[in-house]
Amino acid sequence: MADVLPDKRQVALSFSRAAEHYDGAALLQRRVADRLLARLPNLQPQRWLDLGSGTGYCSRALARSHPQAEGLALDLAPGMLRHARALGAGARHYLTADAERLPLRDACCDLILSSLALQWCPDLPTVLAEARRSLRPGGVLAFSSLVEGTLDELRQSWAQVDAQVHVNRFRRQVAYAEAAAASGLATLALEVEPERLHFPDLRALTQHLKAIGAHNLNQGRPQGLTGRQRLAAFTQAYESLRQPAGLPATYQVIHVLLRKE
Repeated sequence: MADVLPDKRQVALSFSRAAEHYDGAALLQRRVADRLLARLPNLQPQRWLDLGSGTGYCSRALARSHPQAEGLALDLAPGMLRHARALGAGARHYLTADAERLPLRDACCDLILSSLALQWCPDLPTVLAEARRSLRPGGVLAFSSLVEGTLDELRQSWAQVDAQVHVNRFRRQVAYAEAAAASGLATLALEVEPERLHFPDLRALTQHLKAIGAHNLNQGRPQGLTGRQRLAAFTQAYESLRQPAGLPATYQVIHVLLRKE
């Protein structure tokens, strides 16, 4: 899987560019974050880490629910952290770093939370190992991510036009289950929940993906402009999926809770 996931440098650049417009378009991200936060066990952390913190939506929520705790916000995209800091996002410290190489000492956190970030990490076992190292005994890693089947409407519509990579690839659910089982952390929960958005037209969908920095970042993606005939064929294919609420875009979201014994 590591050879087909997007390059992390491109991910960081894309999300940095999207920072100023992200919150206005991030309906799905807020919905998923709220569901993840609601799944948290009853904890009283002394220190929490928002891993892949983005503009700080989860950081602000954690600061409200745990006002006495020390909060850390970490993201690969410096533009996101600058925006989060300017908003006063609830964390005490802001760290530009990689989830696969956490700049933290051993056993320093009681809670690590990550919402819709780990799908961009090529080496999931290393991410989980770093989280385990950084958690105190009894500490919890709670994360949501995207799995295979996400944006299938988009993928299937392009598949009727050509065989190129137009949609970001995501891991299968079993890859998360296997990594969790091998992590040395106890699995408290692991479940997939679909989330669906609707858009009035394809332009609105593509603008949404660009605004949140999640447009096609895969290696092998088409370069340059798309021809009129191919674009028309793609549009016709997607329009065939239209529902009363609009054009559907379905995200397959996995929620995982792990505890360090």
